[in-house]
Amino acid sequence: MSRPVEEGKSAAITSYILIVGVLIAMSMNAEDKNEFAAFHIRQSLGLSVTFILLGVIVSPFNNLMLSSAMWLFVSVLWAYGIFTAISGQTKPVPLLGVLFQKVFRSI
Repeated sequence: MSRPVEEGKSAAITSYILIVGVLIAMSMNAEDKNEFAAFHIRQSLGLSVTFILLGVIVSPFNNLMLSSAMWLFVSVLWAYGIFTAISGQTKPVPLLGVLFQKVFRSI
């Protein structure tokens, strides 16, 4: 594994701990910008925003099947993201990862 990956790994993994982890990881990566950490911060921020938006859309329906599908969708993407961070890879999460990199490119 390359040195930048090792240096940014703790911030990358921390970013996947809900929205609080994203904020902590952003502060960890503020001074010495690490591209590996920034990649995963963008991914986890996108997942957090997606979770919130889907929750707002799904909640009025009060339907267990719809809610379960939302939770499963976000959980699978979250698991994919954290496992790529742990393994030192910069693979975007399926379906939305490339969009997250574009939308949050300033981070």
